[in-house]
This record gives sequence, structure tokens and C-alpha cells, in this order.
Amino acid sequence: MTTPVDIESIRTARDVITGVAKHTPAVSSLTLSENVSGNIVLKAESLQRTGSFKIRGAMNKVFSLGNAATRGVTTGSAGNHGQALAFAAKHFGVPCEIIVPVGAPITKIEACRAFGASVIEHGAALKEAVAFSKSRAAEHGTTFCSPFDDPAVIAGQGTLGLELVDDLDELAMLVVPLGGGGLAAGTAIAVKTLLPNVRVIGVQAAVCAPYCGAQVPDGPVLTLADGIAVKYPGKITGPLVEMWVDEIVTVDENAIADAMVFLMGASKLYVEGAGAVGVAALLSGAVTPSQHGVTCLVLSGGNVDLGVVPGLIRRHENDAGRRLAISARIDDRPGALAKLLAVFAEGGADLIEVHHVREGLDLQVRETGIHATFEVRSKEQSKRLVAVARAAGYELEVGSS
Repeated sequence: MTTPVDIESIRTARDVITGVAKHTPAVSSLTLSENVSGNIVLKAESLQRTGSFKIRGAMNKVFSLGNAATRGVTTGSAGNHGQALAFAAKHFGVPCEIIVPVGAPITKIEACRAFGASVIEHGAALKEAVAFSKSRAAEHGTTFCSPFDDPAVIAGQGTLGLELVDDLDELAMLVVPLGGGGLAAGTAIAVKTLLPNVRVIGVQAAVCAPYCGAQVPDGPVLTLADGIAVKYPGKITGPLVEMWVDEIVTVDENAIADAMVFLMGASKLYVEGAGAVGVAALLSGAVTPSQHGVTCLVLSGGNVDLGVVPGLIRRHENDAGRRLAISARIDDRPGALAKLLAVFAEGGADLIEVHHVREGLDLQVRETGIHATFEVRSKEQSKRLVAVARAAGYELEVGSS
């Protein structure tokens, strides 16, 4: 059966991107392997130029345009494709305009501008940004470059699969993020053409999983995996994913958050939510690794919105029992707060913050409310500290920080 992308077009794309896109490392993860009882390897596209796999498809697309590229290129993108196209346009010396949804991560917008692209925010979601970019391209005579639904883009993304075949002798399973489908389709075509027995699994965020038949609501989709929050399969990628990808699973936001923190802590890799969904699938049990050979997880991008990191860490600390938040009523007299805090300090807790709360509570005269958060070593330590404070006469409520 003839398809718009095949192994030869992917090999041609590899010649185009060689020397520009990195051949990223495939690194073993002992911690993850032990956690899920498998031989796990991470394909670190988070270390790729422009911070994601998208540079592969963008370079191949702009090259494929030939002289037509001189009139300029434009696209609608949630961020990573925009950065990649901006880089590719700068590499080939052509104008570039990027349309991003309103509220797209500022780090990605700034990166596009740093490569010389013009950036416009338009629409509440990627669909609106893409539609507007198509009208802009028609109006100004530039070439619209799809983030995923284009044979040249898909072939470029497929070069990642060629690297896996070259680098991993015992590849048995490939777990890849699935948004529009360019990466999943291209990589699956490359890998399964050369290694037909490899099982390819696509992973979508549960809140935006059109390939799983889920109804995606109108308007913005709130997810840590904004890079794969695509509401519809592509006309080209849809059939290719159906043909080449063996299974598609979903992961929820908590699993994605856990995976991002896991990668920071265990693998020392800074991976965005969309890039971490494969790890989320393994840690949550949505995917069981192969019991024979290597299971490879593609970490598709590392452009983390810095604004989400404190929340990720705070959530992790709470879940691990390393934070204790208490509310209490104490005498509104000098030294009363110090006495309460001393109870926790003597028990080994480190004060993070404390606030007086005098409004919205049924307080007696000369009484104040306080809310304090401590760093502790374990949930058991928290229980001991609370018990000691209550034994000392303090009425405490324990809550999340």
C-alpha cells in the first residue's frame, strides 16, 4: 500500500538534518527499570536543539520548499513547532511568522523571537491559531507549515526512529507521545519497517485524547502536556497512526506531574509534560514494559514552563510527606507564636512560612489564628510533632500546604 511517508523519504530527511539536528542520546534508566521491572531506555529529545524533536520535521519541511521558501513560512503552534520552524527559517535565511494560542508559555514565545521570527498570539486553542496562520499565509503569499500534518514534517520526525534502530540492538517496545501524530507516525514507520516485531505505543493526555475517541471540549485545554493537546487527528497522520501504532493509552494530570518530578530527581532530566507522558504511562501502570529486550521511552521535549515547577515540587513534597501544614488558635500576646513554633523546631521541623489569620474566624478577644508550613522528613515525623503540640495544649488542624 502506497503511503505519503516511507522509509526512503525518512532516510532522505536524515541527510537533510544531519549536522543541524542532534543525534540525541538513548540512556538507560536504572531507577525506572527497577521501578517497573523492565529494561528501560530514555531517548532524550529534551536535549535536542530548540528543546524538542520538532527541529527534525521543521528543517526537512523548509528544505523541501526550495525557492518557494524565500517568500517566507508561517505556522500555528503551541510552542515547540514554532521554535523549530523559527530556527529552520533562520538557518535557511527566510522570513518566519508564528501564530500561538493566547496564553502560550512565554518561554516558547521568547525562544521563537530569539530566532528572528515574528510572533502573534491569536485564539484560545491551537485550532484557532492554525486557522489564523493559514489565512495569514494566503494573504501574504507565504507557505503554511503544519505542525504535524505534512509528509515532509512526518518524514523529518521519523529520523528519530532511524537513530533508535542504529543505537538499540534489542529494541522491543517504543513508547512515544501522541499529539497531532507526526512524531508517533514517523517514528513508527521508521522503526517497524526495519524491525517489524517492535511494539509501538502512543500516549495521550487524558484531557485531550482524540485518537482514543474522547470528546474534547471547546476552548482551551488545561494540561501539563500542552505540547500534545491537539484536538483532532490529522488528515495525513490519522490514517498513518492507525496503520503503524499498535496501541494508544492515556495518562491523567497527576501521573504527568509525577513523571516530570521523577525525571528531574532520578534522571536529572528537565522534561516538559508532553515529553514525560511515556514515563507517566509506565509509572501509572497504563503501559507494561516488554519482558524481553529494551523498552524505549521518547522524551520528546524539554521546554518546561518555569512557572509550573514550584507547584510540581510542592505537590511532590506534600505527597511524600515532607511538608506539614497546620492551623491553630493561639493567644494574641508577645511570645505566644514563638512558643508554638519552638515545639516544632525542637522536634526537627524547619519552618517554611507562617501567617497570622485574624479575619474570617470566630476568634475570642486576645486570640489570633495562625497558619504555618514546615519542612519535615516523613509523614511519621509529622504525626509525632502534631501529637506533641496537642499534648502541650494546642488545638491544631492539619491541612495541605
